[in-house]
Amino acid sequence: MRRWVTLGAAGLAALLLATPAWAETPPVARHVLPNGMTVLVRENPVAPVVAVSLQVRAGSRFETAETAGVTNLLLRSMIRGSARRSAVQLAEAAEEIGGSVDASGEVETAEIRGEALARHWEMLLGLIAEVALEPALAAEAIEQERRLVLSQIQTRGETPFPLSFDTVIRDLYGGHPYGWHSLGLKASVERLSREALLAHYREAFQPERMVLAVSGQVPGERVAKTAERLFSRLVRSAGAPAPAAAGPAPAGGRRVVARPAQQAQILIGYLGPGLADPTYPALRVLGAVLGGGMSGRLFVEIRDKRGLAYSIGVLTPYRTGPAFFLTYLGTARQNVAAAEAAVLEELERIRTTPVGAEELARAKAYLLGNLAMDRRTNARRAWYLAFFEAVGAGWGFPDRYARAVEAVTVAEVAATAQRYLRRPTIVLLEPQAR
Repeated sequence: MRRWVTLGAAGLAALLLATPAWAETPPVARHVLPNGMTVLVRENPVAPVVAVSLQVRAGSRFETAETAGVTNLLLRSMIRGSARRSAVQLAEAAEEIGGSVDASGEVETAEIRGEALARHWEMLLGLIAEVALEPALAAEAIEQERRLVLSQIQTRGETPFPLSFDTVIRDLYGGHPYGWHSLGLKASVERLSREALLAHYREAFQPERMVLAVSGQVPGERVAKTAERLFSRLVRSAGAPAPAAAGPAPAGGRRVVARPAQQAQILIGYLGPGLADPTYPALRVLGAVLGGGMSGRLFVEIRDKRGLAYSIGVLTPYRTGPAFFLTYLGTARQNVAAAEAAVLEELERIRTTPVGAEELARAKAYLLGNLAMDRRTNARRAWYLAFFEAVGAGWGFPDRYARAVEAVTVAEVAATAQRYLRRPTIVLLEPQAR
């Protein structure tokens, strides 16, 4: 029988920062190139495939209202052609080695990623380096990508759940960059020039801000040497990344948005700790107690027993700054008042009534199971390695986080609920007749 370990906040902080007692298998080799770029290689002999994730410490978190969306537009434009190949030729070159190459800008990082048959790992690395180091950024390609991004922004604004989600996040974070989607803002994306993209590229693609992670059936030492050769032209920069914006201070409140829709959306959000905070694992366990699948309190009490929800759950992301804790519920128009009251009732109940030992164990199993399932493929392993290394948590963070989740106690869940589940920010999307 497993014995749960009891740790205080200080113990959890030490656990998150310590070397994991249970290292990832297969092991990961970490190399820092002479120019400061980090290379992580996970040799995985299970299947003859390889995945690569090149992540740069640049994303919407470091943008302003005037530049919102610049990272994503840059990365999407980079994949549309290099100095050697057009977008079609890049896609064809990736398909010839049994894979694909893509890119995007996210919240905390920007990523160029690819997959291929393992025997073509050198060619895949060459394609990733070509996209990263030799972007054409042709004016026509930028305009094509701009139109696509603006279309995505418009679609989010017209689709009930994304609209509701973006509204509550904006209300939670205010003017903080976390308050807008990584796609950016319509006004800023419309006016971003090629010169602005080039300037952002030069600022972002500095070797000390870049992490290359490779997972698959590859020879580790040769991968590191090949990466050093491919990226040797990058010269260490004397500058540091732009500082992140100061933390937001949400005031709470309730907003009603009327839109044509089939069902109502109720979103209730709070701000919580970032992933380096010792209370972060307890917040994730708290979220699993409430919204962890069909055994979560919200599903059992509101959907199963009362029949007030079509969809229901809790979202909490990986953030280096304050992470949101968001409950969401889709319901019929006539059930809005009862459903909103029921969610608020459950949120208050978990602040005042301790969870049981079995409920706690189920929530932990749900979190750990989802983490394990999400890291099954080489592509996801490469992403995890590169992301956490790039944001400063270290590539081994997921294993340390998992150990910290196992150590969370009933008392820590209660303290976390009392600390963070105060002054909710509520957005209600009410369906209008079309």
